[in-house]
Amino acid sequence: MKDLWKILFSVFATLLGVGLILLVSAPPRGHSIQLEPLPSPAPLIIHVTGAVEYPGVYQLPPGSRIQDAVLAAGGFAALADEGALNLAARLEDGGQIDIPALTPTPNFVQITEPGPPTATAPPAATETPTPRPVFPIDINTASQLELELLPQIGPVRAARIVAYRQSHGFFHSIEDVRKVYDINPEVFAAIRDLITASEPPAATPTPT
Repeated sequence: MKDLWKILFSVFATLLGVGLILLVSAPPRGHSIQLEPLPSPAPLIIHVTGAVEYPGVYQLPPGSRIQDAVLAAGGFAALADEGALNLAARLEDGGQIDIPALTPTPNFVQITEPGPPTATAPPAATETPTPRPVFPIDINTASQLELELLPQIGPVRAARIVAYRQSHGFFHSIEDVRKVYDINPEVFAAIRDLITASEPPAATPTPT
């Protein structure tokens, strides 16, 4: 009888040992947790127009401000009204920023009442003042230097306007300047209020 108990105890101990070995060596159940990287925020798509060097659509980082949009478009043009907008304002995706140009100042002529002649000293030699632009500029008669005073019209575009005028004749309206190469809608929007197109001279009848 004692031998039977010894056999049963040995079998039980063996099964218990095998069970412990299987329990320890078994792989862990379930799936490991993997942390996904946080998605990067999408850039802002902004349309910059008006008195900047390179109007167009730009991608800017989230949190950008109007000043960042102006810098992305090449900075302010020559006649830009830099104080018209709050440059510190934040941008919104899909927004449009229009930089206005300065309003031309009209020229006034001062009229003085005639009086008795008085002796005057000879005029002193003074420096010739730098000519200021007089708006609106006539695109049919203006020189290349005068055309360069317009915003976004540098020497290259001014030369193209003069060359087009010499090849095709006078512009019949200010909209005709868009026929010149590289005068895109953004450029035309920046100069349309600063230009005019005079009527072409009437043809002189040939005497019979």
